[in-house]
Amino acid sequence: MKHMIILILLTLTVKSRAQNADDIMGVWLTGEGNGHVEIYKNGTKYQGRIVWLKEPTDPKTGKARTDINHPDKANHTRPILGLVNLWGFTHKGKNEYENGRVYDPKNGKEYKCVMTLKDKDHLDVRGYVGISMIGRTDKWTRVK
Repeated sequence: MKHMIILILLTLTVKSRAQNADDIMGVWLTGEGNGHVEIYKNGTKYQGRIVWLKEPTDPKTGKARTDINHPDKANHTRPILGLVNLWGFTHKGKNEYENGRVYDPKNGKEYKCVMTLKDKDHLDVRGYVGISMIGRTDKWTRVK
Protein backbone atom coordinates (compact mmCIF):
# COMPACT_ATOMS: atom_id res chain seq x y z
CA MET A 1 0.00 0.00 0.00
CA LYS A 2 2.84 2.37 0.87
CA HIS A 3 4.42 1.80 -2.56
CA MET A 4 1.09 2.44 -4.27
CA ILE A 5 0.72 5.84 -2.54
CA ILE A 6 4.27 6.84 -3.52
CA LEU A 7 3.61 5.80 -7.12
CA ILE A 8 0.38 7.85 -7.24
CA LEU A 9 2.11 10.91 -5.78
CA LEU A 10 4.99 10.63 -8.26
CA THR A 11 2.55 10.30 -11.16
CA LEU A 12 0.60 13.36 -10.04
CA THR A 13 3.79 15.37 -9.57
CA VAL A 14 5.11 14.48 -13.04
CA LYS A 15 1.70 15.13 -14.64
CA SER A 16 1.24 18.53 -12.99
CA ARG A 17 4.81 19.51 -13.92
CA ALA A 18 4.25 18.50 -17.54
CA GLN A 19 1.19 20.70 -17.84
CA ASN A 20 2.64 23.92 -16.45
CA ALA A 21 1.99 26.41 -19.26
CA ASP A 22 5.10 28.47 -18.44
CA ASP A 23 7.43 25.50 -19.04
CA ILE A 24 7.82 26.75 -22.61
CA MET A 25 9.48 29.95 -21.45
CA GLY A 26 13.22 30.24 -21.98
CA VAL A 27 15.78 30.45 -24.77
CA TRP A 28 15.64 27.93 -27.64
CA LEU A 29 18.11 26.98 -30.37
CA THR A 30 16.33 26.79 -33.73
CA GLY A 31 16.41 23.56 -35.73
CA GLU A 32 18.99 24.84 -38.19
CA GLY A 33 21.15 26.03 -35.29
CA ASN A 34 21.47 29.55 -36.68
CA GLY A 35 19.54 31.44 -34.00
CA HIS A 36 18.24 31.58 -30.46
CA VAL A 37 14.65 32.59 -29.75
CA GLU A 38 13.57 33.64 -26.27
CA ILE A 39 9.97 32.64 -25.52
CA TYR A 40 8.28 34.72 -22.84
CA LYS A 41 4.84 35.66 -21.65
CA ASN A 42 3.20 38.86 -22.86
CA GLY A 43 0.01 39.28 -20.83
CA THR A 44 -1.81 35.97 -21.15
CA LYS A 45 -0.12 34.94 -24.41
CA TYR A 46 3.31 33.63 -25.30
CA GLN A 47 5.64 35.17 -27.84
CA GLY A 48 9.27 34.96 -28.85
CA ARG A 49 12.05 37.22 -30.07
CA ILE A 50 15.37 36.53 -31.73
CA VAL A 51 18.12 37.04 -29.14
CA TRP A 52 21.16 35.52 -30.88
CA LEU A 53 22.26 34.91 -34.46
CA LYS A 54 25.07 32.66 -35.63
CA GLU A 55 25.87 35.29 -38.27
CA PRO A 56 24.70 38.62 -36.81
CA THR A 57 26.27 40.67 -39.58
CA ASP A 58 25.90 40.57 -43.35
CA PRO A 59 29.21 39.29 -44.78
CA LYS A 60 28.86 41.61 -47.79
CA THR A 61 28.33 44.84 -45.87
CA GLY A 62 29.67 44.03 -42.40
CA LYS A 63 26.52 45.64 -40.94
CA ALA A 64 23.96 44.08 -38.62
CA ARG A 65 21.43 41.87 -40.44
CA THR A 66 18.13 43.58 -41.17
CA ASP A 67 14.72 42.37 -42.26
CA ILE A 68 15.41 42.83 -45.99
CA ASN A 69 12.94 40.12 -47.06
CA HIS A 70 9.89 41.65 -45.38
CA PRO A 71 7.15 42.42 -47.94
CA ASP A 72 6.81 45.96 -46.55
CA LYS A 73 9.92 47.87 -47.62
CA ALA A 74 9.52 50.16 -44.58
CA ASN A 75 10.65 47.20 -42.44
CA HIS A 76 13.82 46.47 -44.43
CA THR A 77 15.97 48.49 -42.03
CA ARG A 78 14.72 46.91 -38.79
CA PRO A 79 17.30 44.65 -37.16
CA ILE A 80 16.74 40.88 -37.06
CA LEU A 81 18.33 40.72 -33.60
CA GLY A 82 15.54 41.56 -31.14
CA LEU A 83 12.80 40.94 -33.71
CA VAL A 84 9.58 39.38 -32.35
CA ASN A 85 9.02 36.41 -34.65
CA LEU A 86 6.51 34.37 -32.58
CA TRP A 87 3.32 35.81 -31.10
CA GLY A 88 -0.26 35.15 -30.03
CA PHE A 89 0.16 31.66 -28.53
CA THR A 90 -2.25 30.32 -25.92
CA HIS A 91 -1.69 27.21 -23.85
CA LYS A 92 -4.11 24.51 -24.97
CA GLY A 93 -3.05 21.96 -22.35
CA LYS A 94 -1.06 18.75 -22.78
CA ASN A 95 2.01 20.89 -23.57
CA GLU A 96 0.39 22.33 -26.70
CA TYR A 97 0.32 25.98 -27.69
CA GLU A 98 -1.97 27.18 -30.45
CA ASN A 99 -3.45 30.20 -32.26
CA GLY A 100 0.00 31.66 -32.81
CA ARG A 101 1.91 33.10 -35.72
CA VAL A 102 5.52 32.71 -36.77
CA TYR A 103 7.49 35.06 -38.99
CA ASP A 104 10.46 33.74 -40.97
CA PRO A 105 12.89 36.59 -41.71
CA LYS A 106 14.75 34.38 -44.22
CA ASN A 107 11.83 34.58 -46.65
CA GLY A 108 9.74 37.43 -45.22
CA LYS A 109 6.68 35.21 -44.77
CA GLU A 110 4.29 34.80 -41.85
CA TYR A 111 2.59 31.50 -41.04
CA LYS A 112 0.01 30.14 -38.63
CA CYS A 113 1.83 28.17 -35.97
CA VAL A 114 1.41 25.59 -33.21
CA MET A 115 4.06 24.51 -30.73
CA THR A 116 4.36 21.30 -28.75
CA LEU A 117 6.66 20.98 -25.76
CA LYS A 118 7.92 17.39 -26.15
CA ASP A 119 9.81 17.51 -22.86
CA LYS A 120 11.55 20.24 -20.88
CA ASP A 121 14.35 20.57 -23.45
CA HIS A 122 12.65 19.85 -26.81
CA LEU A 123 10.06 21.94 -28.63
CA ASP A 124 8.33 21.27 -31.95
CA VAL A 125 7.43 24.47 -33.80
CA ARG A 126 5.06 23.84 -36.72
CA GLY A 127 4.41 26.59 -39.22
CA TYR A 128 1.67 26.06 -41.79
CA VAL A 129 -0.61 27.62 -44.37
CA GLY A 130 -4.32 26.81 -44.12
CA ILE A 131 -4.37 23.57 -42.13
CA SER A 132 -1.67 22.16 -39.87
CA MET A 133 -1.21 19.10 -42.11
CA ILE A 134 0.25 21.39 -44.78
CA GLY A 135 3.33 22.73 -43.07
CA ARG A 136 6.76 22.08 -41.66
CA THR A 137 7.94 21.24 -38.15
CA ASP A 138 11.17 22.67 -36.83
CA LYS A 139 12.67 20.91 -33.80
CA TRP A 140 14.13 23.32 -31.25
CA THR A 141 16.38 22.56 -28.27
CA ARG A 142 16.50 24.52 -25.04
CA VAL A 143 19.68 26.56 -24.52
CA LYS A 144 21.17 25.89 -21.08
